Amino acid sequence: MASKNTKIKFPLWHYLNQPLFSPKTKLIWNPHRFALLWRIQLLERCLVKHSDAKGHHQS
Repeated sequence: MASKNTKIKFPLWHYLNQPLFSPKTKLIWNPHRFALLWRIQLLERCLVKHSDAKGHHQS
C-alpha cells in the first residue's frame, strides 16, 4: 500500500516525449506548467478509475 505522503516527482519522460508536430496537442515548453497540467490529468485519470471501480450505483 502506498504511503499517504507520496510525492510525485517531475514527469521527465513524459515531458521529453511530447508529440512535436501533432495538431491535436500543443507542445508545452515550460516544465513547471507541464508538470502542473500532467498532475491534473493524472488526478482526473485516477478519479475516473476510482469511480469505474465503484460501479454505476451512485448518482
